[in-house]
Amino acid sequence: MGLPKPLPLADQLCFTIYSASLAIQRLYKPILDRFGITYPQHLVLDALAQEGDRTIGQIAERLALEPSTITPLVKRLEAGDFVRRDRNPDDERQVVVTLLPKGRSVHHDSKCLSETLLRQSGLTTPDLVRINSEIGSLRDAVAAGHEDRDVTAARGPGSDPA
Repeated sequence: MGLPKPLPLADQLCFTIYSASLAIQRLYKPILDRFGITYPQHLVLDALAQEGDRTIGQIAERLALEPSTITPLVKRLEAGDFVRRDRNPDDERQVVVTLLPKGRSVHHDSKCLSETLLRQSGLTTPDLVRINSEIGSLRDAVAAGHEDRDVTAARGPGSDPA
């Protein structure tokens, strides 16, 4: 018995999601270039616009990234006057990020990204909402399964799962 044959790329869900993400980011790039930001920077602005002032750690958690990834993004946004960074007066170890008027304006103007995706894809808003929900459910299930394995691995083999 040999190893099973790997699926062709076109049949691999992970590759389809990955390549769809790249295609969408390529679609957004010219628009974001006009605003002077990258897609990851757009995500930071979006998180701040939706949730208000946040620490680097809170932004990282919201975007499922490491704080060490968020810090350079925020520094570049600060250099462009999109955000401001301040030390938390209650905990000097924390940096609080505030959306500035220029960042709020770019966030508002970037709503055209969704319209561009709708137009380019030929899908309807309900189609995209459904796809997003299904992929979000997949992400959450995979993440929960990963967390369960981490807990089981930490307990060791043969330990009680409760």
